[in-house]
Amino acid sequence: MTETPAAPWPDKPLAVLVIGAGFSGLAMAIRCRQSGIDDLLVVEKAGAVGGTWHENTYPGAACDIPAHLYALSFAPKPDWTRTYAGQKEIAAYLRELVERFGLAPHIALSTAVTGAVWDGARSLWRVETDRGPLEARLLVSGMGALHHPAIPAVAGLHTFLGPLFHTSAWDHGVSLRAKRVGVIGTGASAIQVVPAIAPEVERLVLFQRTPPWVVPRNDRPIGPRLRALFHRLPLARRALRGVQFWLREAQAAFGFTRVSGLTRLAEAMSRRHLRSQVPDPALRAKLAPPYRLGCKRVLISDDYYPALTRPNVTVETGPIRAVTPDGVTMADGRHHPLDVLVLATGFDVTASLARVPVVGRDGLILARAWSERVAAHRGVALAGFPNFFMLLGPNTGLGHNSVVLMIEAQVEYVLACLAEMRERNLAAIEPTPEAQARYLAELEQRLSGSIWQQGGCASWYQDATGRNIALWPGTVVAYRRALRRPDWSEFILTPA
Repeated sequence: MTETPAAPWPDKPLAVLVIGAGFSGLAMAIRCRQSGIDDLLVVEKAGAVGGTWHENTYPGAACDIPAHLYALSFAPKPDWTRTYAGQKEIAAYLRELVERFGLAPHIALSTAVTGAVWDGARSLWRVETDRGPLEARLLVSGMGALHHPAIPAVAGLHTFLGPLFHTSAWDHGVSLRAKRVGVIGTGASAIQVVPAIAPEVERLVLFQRTPPWVVPRNDRPIGPRLRALFHRLPLARRALRGVQFWLREAQAAFGFTRVSGLTRLAEAMSRRHLRSQVPDPALRAKLAPPYRLGCKRVLISDDYYPALTRPNVTVETGPIRAVTPDGVTMADGRHHPLDVLVLATGFDVTASLARVPVVGRDGLILARAWSERVAAHRGVALAGFPNFFMLLGPNTGLGHNSVVLMIEAQVEYVLACLAEMRERNLAAIEPTPEAQARYLAELEQRLSGSIWQQGGCASWYQDATGRNIALWPGTVVAYRRALRRPDWSEFILTPA
């Protein structure tokens, strides 16, 4: 894809407008075209498709779901080169989808959405972009949640005089060779960045607030013979994907969504992993999580712990007093002189839509509708926002399996709604407030006993009040079943 928007600018209302060209947006566009809907446009703020896999290019960036499971079921890739794909290979796969399915004429790159308003009189969405206005009968958000960096509230952070950047905006123009580097955070990006850069830096200080649970990754190259087999025999690839899927579904059913015997077994495996890779008991004590496995995101790595045992790496567990122009000062007065400071502090998962003014029926503003609780009916549709759908919306993330599977279920749900609108000649469709409230009550009941609420930790899965707004408290199979067929009694159907 070039950095110049390829799609012609529409001069009439679109059937479908999709925001974002990551996994969600591309899946929606592909299935729309396969369903005979060509009157669609995907707008993407970046200069290339790929979403988080285009934006996040930090050293060591890779997926923690097996590659064959982290691909669209209707667009498989038989030639993944590793068990767990790296960022470059995933980004290349997403770019290849554009060519494979002829999406280029339907994608406008370098085009940011700045607002959207529902026009009830005309039953369509009026969308403002930095390239000009658009109108669409159906508006689908595929923006995802992992692209607004969470910046830590550390005193003096912006007084630092050396290079300072978030992992999602890695400055590849900054050489780390023989530099003193500080990394704040110990989440999913940190455990990939630290092993990747530790061998080249003079000194690395990892500022840890809470240690993560880490289990073995067991990543391996996929050799040419096996890749050739997957090409010649698709059944072999599907069998591998099936095994990977059901192993992860079993984790959700028996341990990764609530405290159980499997939780204890997984904790024991993680502790053995820690003992085998960190011989120093003092360092092991720093790295031992004080909460139940699964409460925060479980991380997978074979090289994170060994990187922390290097003589040029220090793990700091005390509180930071302030960032200074030349480093970081701890609460006890110790000072770490630094040349470069990296923020591996994750993302603000509620910011994507909240930062784009979306105004629904009767002037209802999305940010106001979400002021008490970020929620959506079945994680896809919103009461008060006709003809508006979200992919990977609230409480549809996963802690155990591939979110690509959730995206596909949601895409089919949206297409079913669109088909019903056409069949019944409907102008608008939206969930009733009562149906959305019932769904949310059921969801909260299931979440109340989940490991994320009972595991003894706070995490990015939760909002400021401690409610889990990110993850689905069950299996992918259960979610697919819930979205298999829309229940039209849960919707307001407005005739044209």
